[in-house]
Amino acid sequence: MTAGELQFVPDNPDIHSLDTGMYDVAGYGSVYILDVAEPTIIDTGIGTNREHIFDALEDLDIDELSYIIPTHAHLDHAGGAGFLAEAFPDAEVLVHERAVKHLVDPTRLIEGTKAAVGEMWKHYTEPKPIDEHRIRGLADSDEIDLGDLRLTAHEAPGHAPHQHVFETDTGVVFTADAAGLYVHLRNEIRVTSPPPQFDVDQCLADVSMIQSLEPELLCFSHFGPRTYSEGLLDAYKRSLVEWVEAVRQQRQQLDDDEVIQHFVEHTELTEIWGDEKGREETKLNVRGALAFLDRAEQ
Repeated sequence: MTAGELQFVPDNPDIHSLDTGMYDVAGYGSVYILDVAEPTIIDTGIGTNREHIFDALEDLDIDELSYIIPTHAHLDHAGGAGFLAEAFPDAEVLVHERAVKHLVDPTRLIEGTKAAVGEMWKHYTEPKPIDEHRIRGLADSDEIDLGDLRLTAHEAPGHAPHQHVFETDTGVVFTADAAGLYVHLRNEIRVTSPPPQFDVDQCLADVSMIQSLEPELLCFSHFGPRTYSEGLLDAYKRSLVEWVEAVRQQRQQLDDDEVIQHFVEHTELTEIWGDEKGREETKLNVRGALAFLDRAEQ
């Protein structure tokens, strides 16, 4: 897929996947448009390329949204929510109850994102605050009736404490970042371990939770739909454990800045998402693993 390209999700003609062109990288950021009785969008991108979302909605003849659902408050998922809420004033924004405050006042979220993403901030736009009365906080197991479809929210706090995975009653699971970053060309999942709240033990539990749902299809926020495979998620579990152990071992020999530089020099992510995104993604992941190790030591 290329930026702005809209595709049907396999065997689910009412669900559409859109490449938002996030960070000027094709095949990195997806949002999902549900063309059902209560039209809904799951995840909203970083806001910068929001015209792709508006164009896709127009192409689908969707002139009203019932629900805007960021899977969590990180700006690559919720950064466009305020712009969508402004464009669709009757839409209700549904988000984890812990994320509500960040959408109402994104000040701390902006500061944290700038600190986490470094040079990549140039790809972002500051999010629009959303009036609190427009937002409903969701708890674990809450259900959302979309008329033709029902969504169930599942708590998945390993990547971030304000994250939900959403399951449909037709066997589709929108994974947020709980199942990692899926790379279609390699048919593999890459680790995502951003600071400051990454928790590898909880991430492993989140993946097991997704497996327990026995889905037919996984819809990755990064990136796109993929037929469910228990083996694929088992491999991701191993990757999580091996990644944190690799960072731990390097830390025994190097200071933290040197650890980050070591992994940047040896990353394969530049082959997948280009030099800039590959390096910055690696830095982000190392800092998150280091933060987890700090907490584990305490």
